[in-house]
Amino acid sequence: MTKASVTVDGQVIGAIDEPGLLVLVGVTHDDTTEKARKLAAKLWGMRILDGEKSCSDVNAPLLVVSQFTLYADTAKGRRPSWGKAAPGPVAEPLVAAVIDELRSLGARVEAGKFGAEMKVALVNDGPFTIIVDL
Repeated sequence: MTKASVTVDGQVIGAIDEPGLLVLVGVTHDDTTEKARKLAAKLWGMRILDGEKSCSDVNAPLLVVSQFTLYADTAKGRRPSWGKAAPGPVAEPLVAAVIDELRSLGARVEAGKFGAEMKVALVNDGPFTIIVDL
């Protein structure tokens, strides 16, 4: 069973406690609303749950958390650069577009809070991580 939660200022603001997906969404400079919609459709239909089922097959929940650090550049020195991550005013509406599109597809979606200091907890049902880059 997958359990995941996101906490802000000591309060749990989003959680799933059944098989589903914890989705960390990073946005870069060339991302668009169309890419956000495609990502949502891909996440909703990807057959990666037990028995090769998708979230749409079993109405599995998704916890979506914005994560600019996915675009860290560690090529030089000892300090990552965040230059590949889109700035907040660009990224926030695209993360929201992923969430909105998932909901329009019928998904049960929990979410983090964009720009907040979030504590993310995950108990994973086996070590399984996929990077989806559109």
